[in-house]
Amino acid sequence: MAGLSLVFAGTPEFAAVALARLLDAGHEVSLVLTQPDRPAGRGLKLQASPVKQLALQRGLAVAQPRSLRLDGNYAADAQAAKDALLAAHADAMVVAAYGLILPQWVLDVPRHGCFNIHASLLPRWRGAAPIHRAIEAGDAQTGVTIMQMDAGLDTGDMLSAQSLPILDSDTTGSLHDKLAALGGTLMVRTLAQLQQGALAPVPQPAEGVTYAAKIDKQEAMIDWSQSASVITRRVRAFNPFPGASTLLAGEPLKIWAAQIGEGLPSAAQVCGQIMAVAHEYIAVSAMNSVVNITALQRPGGKRLAVADFLRGFDVQPGQQLG
Repeated sequence: MAGLSLVFAGTPEFAAVALARLLDAGHEVSLVLTQPDRPAGRGLKLQASPVKQLALQRGLAVAQPRSLRLDGNYAADAQAAKDALLAAHADAMVVAAYGLILPQWVLDVPRHGCFNIHASLLPRWRGAAPIHRAIEAGDAQTGVTIMQMDAGLDTGDMLSAQSLPILDSDTTGSLHDKLAALGGTLMVRTLAQLQQGALAPVPQPAEGVTYAAKIDKQEAMIDWSQSASVITRRVRAFNPFPGASTLLAGEPLKIWAAQIGEGLPSAAQVCGQIMAVAHEYIAVSAMNSVVNITALQRPGGKRLAVADFLRGFDVQPGQQLG
């Protein structure tokens, strides 16, 4: 079966995985839309998105409009993108973590409309940070939904979905990689169904809607008055970005891995107080529970297991975090 003619819109690594899967499946991608290059790294040099890097490697045409609003501040960018989209004569547009809102005119251009790869089981966790929020909330499973896009925020009809368990060891980083691979596979399967005339759109249920708000760096500071289960979930949810953090003797520390510890704090111990320092963990008092920190990082330093960290940093029971 010959591949479809597609336009692809995406920006981060999650989207690049999907683009590679579509190309490997034999689909023709005549145009790639991605966010403008951004400053990154210590030198703040302009850096192309993972999607742009892959598109250039594969010899694909790339457009990087700052907006797609024809009546907005970057109307010239939007008009140029419209001209390119119309010239592409695409059967469909595939969207994955693009980062720009698609106006109705974009949704109307491709013959079969626009399909979105969303990293949750809709309608749970509509919005910008579904992977982070699923881990933070303690969800037992998540997945990928392929959706026919409409003008709402992740409100379109569902075309296909597949679930994936969230393991106790999963961080946003590890779950991201699994969902990215699943999303690419599911999108290829959905496009095959489109070609066979076998798509069966299902409206999203009105019940069970939740919103995955964008991650704010201010959320990363650990509140030691929360329970160990909440704190350890947040550590996993904020790994690799923005990284859960705390203060020790006024110095910021990133906490990269932590587990629920055994036992309970004594009545004399306040939340955030270091209870014990062992070879493999630092035990910290939380609300009616204990958090065992197992990997952490000083500013400008490397991410270290506790044993390595303690060789260069003196930590003693009784010290206060936060």
